[in-house]
Amino acid sequence: MPAVYTAVATATGEGRAGGRARSDDGLLDVTLAIPAAIGGPGGGTNPEQLFAAGWASCFHSALKSVAARERVTLRDSAVVAQIGLLPLESGAYTIEAALEVEIGGLAQAEAERLVELAHQVCPYSNATRGNIEVRLTTTTDGDAG
Repeated sequence: MPAVYTAVATATGEGRAGGRARSDDGLLDVTLAIPAAIGGPGGGTNPEQLFAAGWASCFHSALKSVAARERVTLRDSAVVAQIGLLPLESGAYTIEAALEVEIGGLAQAEAERLVELAHQVCPYSNATRGNIEVRLTTTTDGDAG
């Protein structure tokens, strides 16, 4: 099947070390910088932040979609994605992910069921499944009434 949409972005300059990333439509245009937390100058975004933002928004859309399909009303919801950069013994790097899903107005078991369904349909989840460690955490406000 052909892609229903293809995003196009170009990275230039020094990549994560002071480069720039821009989408073909110009809506995304960011300066890149190595985070101060790992010895860089900071002052710009980085690939891990971009990946976290993409996965969080995609997963949230998947959650909303499966909730609608299951005829479950989500009162409040949010997805926090954490992308960790991990060094490998070879000197290369890999990533790990944690998705913290917050859902209000549902019982814990129902919220967890929806999160698992979303994890099965989210394109980012499908693309990374079996390739990186992904931890899912679901929290509710305890108010299922």
